[in-house]
Amino acid sequence: MNSLGRHILVEFFGCSADILNDVPLIESSMVGAATDAGATVISSVFHHFSPFGVSGVVVIQESHLAIHTWPEYRYAAVDLFTCGDTVNPWISFDKLKGAFKADYGSALEMNRGQLELLERIDVDLGDLRDEATNKLVTPKQSRSVWFTDKNDDIALSIRHRGDRLFREKSPYQTVEIFDTFAYGKMLTIDSMVMCSEKDENAYHEMIIHVPMLLNPTFKVVLVIGGGDGGSVREILRHPQVERVTMVEIDEAVVRASKEVLPSLSGALEDPKLDLRIEDGIAFVANAPDASYDLIVIDSSDPVGPSEGLFSTAFYEQVYRCLKPGGAIAAQSESPRFNQPAFVDIHQCLKGIFGADQVFCYLAFIPTYPTGMWSFNYATKGAAHPIQGMDAARSESFAIAHDLQYYNVGIHQAAFALPTFVQTMLKG
Repeated sequence: MNSLGRHILVEFFGCSADILNDVPLIESSMVGAATDAGATVISSVFHHFSPFGVSGVVVIQESHLAIHTWPEYRYAAVDLFTCGDTVNPWISFDKLKGAFKADYGSALEMNRGQLELLERIDVDLGDLRDEATNKLVTPKQSRSVWFTDKNDDIALSIRHRGDRLFREKSPYQTVEIFDTFAYGKMLTIDSMVMCSEKDENAYHEMIIHVPMLLNPTFKVVLVIGGGDGGSVREILRHPQVERVTMVEIDEAVVRASKEVLPSLSGALEDPKLDLRIEDGIAFVANAPDASYDLIVIDSSDPVGPSEGLFSTAFYEQVYRCLKPGGAIAAQSESPRFNQPAFVDIHQCLKGIFGADQVFCYLAFIPTYPTGMWSFNYATKGAAHPIQGMDAARSESFAIAHDLQYYNVGIHQAAFALPTFVQTMLKG
């Protein structure tokens, strides 16, 4: 070899757009390409960019492999740089061409540090050389791979361990579970965070215990969505509940939670639960009048199969299905991250239930973009959210069940909305 290193500049054309937008798959492909070429991997860092595209680098003991992708053009630019003659970068080229399902690739190889142009000098490290030699160890690979939940203006990134614990592209959406460093296992749908082991309590305790503790006579409950099982788990903490019906459109969500998230899905086998894998909108439309004490709308964001759960027509059917004295609790997006949907659902409910029967409340969930998330409690004559609370009974329940987010103070404070939120809802 007449040079210090080999540098190949690569362009891949006609790649799979889905693959070029898939951070874990690209990271594992790049690491695999380095390993197959004989390189020693030191670390990898990969990020997703808005609105799409992945950028990352695999640092190897012999130099690096770097990439940036443009899924919208089905194009990837790759930089393969190896030092010495122990690594063959063309093996990496072939591996990545197949991994990205490229129609074709072009490459330009350059010799870096041509020896006939260089003059070598002796560098005397003295005792430092012996000390360094004595400390030599096999390097440990580190991975820095990030999941990003974003819109055009705001993004939240969470580092995970690189390999997905579950991934399935169902007829409705892409369901994935990542193992994150800070929040444990995390369920996502279409690249949006649904819940994580560490902070799911805030969401599930607030969407369920606010209405249930206000109305201790509720016995028959309907949950639309909620395939992870967290809402059902919290409902069944209330001993007076006789029957829970959960309607989840996507069986893959239920299966993923059962396989990987037992702390959420444990109640999905409870004999009180009637689990239906079907369209929640159609189910409500066909349900008898006045058949439920509480209806929980535990939906994902208003895109794809959940879009219809944010419509006036749907909530009119929900109102019809409620018994007199019943209530609903609905997740209603973030005042900061999805302001139009947040305002629209609140105004929609006021138009159906009456302005004095609809109450917005907030919880703080770190893995949701901006952290601030909202719910709406709307009643058909059920208890007032503040005046109707039995504080002693609610506090006793929270302690008995070791609730991690809900308590009496949080319940009361959740309905005290910041001024900017009040202004939004009045506008």
